[in-house]
Amino acid sequence: MIPEQPPEKITVLKLRQMKKERKPAAWVTAYSLPSAEPAQSARVDMILVGDSGGMVELGYETTNPVTMNEMILFAKAVRRAAPHTFIIGDMPQGSYETSPRDAVRNALRFIKEAGCDAVKCEGGRRTTTQIGSIVDAGILVMGHLGLTPQSTASFGGYRVQSKTKKSFEAVIEDAWALEKAGVFAILLEAMSSAPAEQIAFQLDIPIYGIGAGGRVDGQLIIMHDLLGDYRAFRPWFAKCFIPDVAGAFHQHLSQIGDARKAGRETREDGMRVLRRMAVQRYIEDVRAGNYPGEEYSYPLKAGELEELKTSKYWKEIPKEPRMIAHDPTQVASGILVGLEMFRRLRRHRTGAQNHEKGPSRLAQTT
Repeated sequence: MIPEQPPEKITVLKLRQMKKERKPAAWVTAYSLPSAEPAQSARVDMILVGDSGGMVELGYETTNPVTMNEMILFAKAVRRAAPHTFIIGDMPQGSYETSPRDAVRNALRFIKEAGCDAVKCEGGRRTTTQIGSIVDAGILVMGHLGLTPQSTASFGGYRVQSKTKKSFEAVIEDAWALEKAGVFAILLEAMSSAPAEQIAFQLDIPIYGIGAGGRVDGQLIIMHDLLGDYRAFRPWFAKCFIPDVAGAFHQHLSQIGDARKAGRETREDGMRVLRRMAVQRYIEDVRAGNYPGEEYSYPLKAGELEELKTSKYWKEIPKEPRMIAHDPTQVASGILVGLEMFRRLRRHRTGAQNHEKGPSRLAQTT
């Protein structure tokens, strides 16, 4: 058997280019070899070693008890299983809030001990000092806004965010502050599509979603939700992809002949194949714009959307012409011209927004 060529590890520059080209990133959480190896084999763009591993792997009721040592153990396992994938270590509660020094020291553990490529921190303006210190230490940082699980008590539990003008303005101001602090991307959690789209449109850096609708720059899903492998609950926005690939898996088994022989020689007879198929289907659906779609997105009532549109930060977003990949007729039809006009308009609006959102604007909300 010819060894599979390892995937090329993604870079921050590539992620920004994907945003410009409107190609959504598809990534997953993983915490162990059995979940990370199929993720790399399916060629996800990134893997997040999330503190959600404390719940789905260790049985905690929330993410709050997770320690740095536990996260390092998860991250080491993922790196061994996925040596060619961009890996982000999730900073657990208490590892970065206390001081910039603690933040840098613990972020460096992810890089030096576990071989991660970046770290993720929750929180907006309240954490920019710590995040700025990590960035200044030469470490890539992803921000996390919306529903931030480490501080759900302050939200009154797991609740959808940015459904009011006030909460939307707070989140987008946090997003601008994180961008200014130097994060390379932001993850939005538990938001409706319209406010999440506004944030993705108005920031230069990639904006990803987990339960934030399909109008952002990419999607994250917890592997245990993707596989239907967590018993306690499943979020509204999470889809189990096993039913979508069950038929293909059955067909695969029927074609391998002697299953025992195939299992000994290739290990292509069981769960790792099914996991890989499910992740591949997830990636395909994200790329095609089929997931999350409306079915797996949080709805907004008409009155809520109208209130959001009264925000001073709400912008009209031009509709981008849909590109047809590798179709020579798109040049003659003017689709590429329309796309370039859209991009110029977007750069103009974003540039004006960046000029407008200087220190004086942020100071109004502190």
